[in-house]
Amino acid sequence: MTQKISDDLLDRLSACLTAHIGVTFPASRRPDLTRGIKAAARKLGYDNAESCIRGLLSASLDRAQIQLLASYLTVGETYFFREKKSLAVFEAHILPELIRSRAGKDRRLRFWCAACATGEEAYTIAMLLRRTIPDLKNWDISILATDINPQFLDKAARGLYDKWSFRETPPEIRQRFFTQRGARFEIHPDLKQMVTFSYLNLAADPAVPRSPYPQGLDLIFCRNVLMYFSPEWAKKVAQRLYRALKNEGWLIVSLTEASHVLFSQFVSVYFPEAIAYKKDPRRAKRIAWQPAAPPCESSGQPAAVRGEFQLPETPAGPEPVTTPPAVSPAIATPDVEREAPIGPTAEQITDLVLQARACADQGRLPEALGWCEQALAADRFNPALHYLRAAILQEQDDVGAAALALKKALYLDQEFVMAHFALGNLALRQGNVRKARKYLENVIALLEACPQDDLLPESAGLTAGRLRAIVQSTIAMRKLDESRARHE
Repeated sequence: MTQKISDDLLDRLSACLTAHIGVTFPASRRPDLTRGIKAAARKLGYDNAESCIRGLLSASLDRAQIQLLASYLTVGETYFFREKKSLAVFEAHILPELIRSRAGKDRRLRFWCAACATGEEAYTIAMLLRRTIPDLKNWDISILATDINPQFLDKAARGLYDKWSFRETPPEIRQRFFTQRGARFEIHPDLKQMVTFSYLNLAADPAVPRSPYPQGLDLIFCRNVLMYFSPEWAKKVAQRLYRALKNEGWLIVSLTEASHVLFSQFVSVYFPEAIAYKKDPRRAKRIAWQPAAPPCESSGQPAAVRGEFQLPETPAGPEPVTTPPAVSPAIATPDVEREAPIGPTAEQITDLVLQARACADQGRLPEALGWCEQALAADRFNPALHYLRAAILQEQDDVGAAALALKKALYLDQEFVMAHFALGNLALRQGNVRKARKYLENVIALLEACPQDDLLPESAGLTAGRLRAIVQSTIAMRKLDESRARHE
């Protein structure tokens, strides 16, 4: 019989991990925390998870322990050309402006991928650079890629990937930039040498508070990272990212992380495809994008950069001022009366969702439902919002309304695995085994095409393999119950 870990002990472990690596484990992610610590216990020299937790809490964690815990408790879901809208903004708008500003001068560009996982994002940037800059050999370009998980970094440095990493990649990209090695694909050496992989804990105070680039970085990718951090640590890291950039530098986050509160020190730049953030103390906080002039011809010799990255604690430039001067021709301030959007922006919708999740995690369900319904009023065709509303309603024991919300989510996305799973559980709760089996069998069918370690959307870190095992066990259990009932 598996020993259950007390909620109090898990709460204390979660607080300890938040203090050391920034990651938080609310109630919805407690199964991930439990699974991870059980898997890590023996590697850390303990017989079981409970004794492991008590041992970790009794003394300060050292770097080796933090690295090992990170290898079991951090999310590594990534693939090439993930979140194409933000990549399109980088390739079509931001990169041409950076090239134009440096061409004929200091032909040097510095990029950083924070929390790079297994390296697909960093290599994607290298591919985009090679595709966009025809005279790349005349530039001094470096891409730093950091992560807290040493196992991820080892795989990234090898540069060998299976087909699942290319699930949203055009075939010509794989043909152009990779060499097939059996069933796997190796990134070309010229791209591999553009990237330096290095260990970095975003939530730790660096021993040497300096970047290898005293001038600061031109652009930081920090996507699908801060959503796992506590609000306090997310804010601290956002401030550090700001300081790591040079003036006129850019920050790109995922759409779900876009927040004018979290990135208040940046200028929010609104593109047709997405939002990006710019370090520009001279400008107003919200501006609209206008195309820059095309890049100029250039010459020069590239210089490779290698070394361990340290997140700077000292500002790379002056702090923001409150009164901005006139806007340059490349970017214009919008006419507020003429161009003011009707209803909430994508950024504001994201803030509503974050508020809803935060309230739900704290048990403030009526408030959570209110925030969620505000988001739905602005984006009613978003299946994830209907799923979130269903989860809140279920916590309020409003099973009928929760089921209706889940059916709306499935109407918008028939392959929404977690909605099928939730409807199956609701049917079981109501005693409708036949209907429950239908939904659970849908889950099994949809998971057939997924690798076992694939993280499922809206699952709070649940993998396809783990969900498949849960569903198969549930179906088998119900069949056994039915068999017993027939013989009684």
